[in-house]
Amino acid sequence: MASVNRDFVFMLVDVLRYASVICDEFTLVSSIWCFNLRAVAGYNFRMLAVCVPAWAAAMVAGVLLLYGSIDVAYFARMMYTVAKARYFKKKTCILDTTEVDSWCLINDIDTLLYHMNNARYLRELDFARADFYERTGLYFNIRAAGGSVVQAAATIRYRRFLKPFTKFTITSKALYWDDKTFFMEHEFVGPGGFVHAVAVCRQRVIDTSAAAIAELLLQLHCAGACRQPPCKMPPELELWVQCNELSSARLRAPTMSVPTLEPSQVLAAGEMIPEAE
Repeated sequence: MASVNRDFVFMLVDVLRYASVICDEFTLVSSIWCFNLRAVAGYNFRMLAVCVPAWAAAMVAGVLLLYGSIDVAYFARMMYTVAKARYFKKKTCILDTTEVDSWCLINDIDTLLYHMNNARYLRELDFARADFYERTGLYFNIRAAGGSVVQAAATIRYRRFLKPFTKFTITSKALYWDDKTFFMEHEFVGPGGFVHAVAVCRQRVIDTSAAAIAELLLQLHCAGACRQPPCKMPPELELWVQCNELSSARLRAPTMSVPTLEPSQVLAAGEMIPEAE
């Protein structure tokens, strides 16, 4: 027992001594970082020195800091998606449906560990929307006209969860547009063609006319050869817009009474909710 304690004391003394050597090396030779380790085999101790170049240690620290500060994977994938759509994919009409393939990986799964996290669906829509913007020229022409585009609303409906390591395809298409807004629909299509989720998004166009941009794109890419653009909202889209307007009215005037519908009252497509008296 006394021998073990004596060896332990000697080990502490050696550690302190080597620590002072490390400090001296940091002061004199800043390009090499040295770490002294002890390998234990029974009661015999062996000192090992591991030296790492300062540039390598700084690079590792920088990578860890970068990953801890921003979502590196998101920005890297976004740049890849935009570059692929711009340089390697065929340009398409704004009335066509675009597709983006993706996988449900380990970093996408929920805490239950057997399906894709609900929030990841909306994250995946960013890449599908970027692909649509680039291939149709929508974003480029909006920016060229001095405008910008932001997402004003999004609603998603889940039908069946996606399991880990499942490949799926996100389809994107324009449902309707007016002077200020583009309405888009996205579908998450899994193996066998089953639609696992459906999302509807409202893209708000600022400082330019969305309808004028859409007409320009139809002339550039289609020259009138495509099908006719939608002249009216689909019924489900109209009801969704009414729901958003009702929510906006509630937030703008919290003290104002919110109009309600009687159980027997049914709205036709495009009919607005009556104002409260």
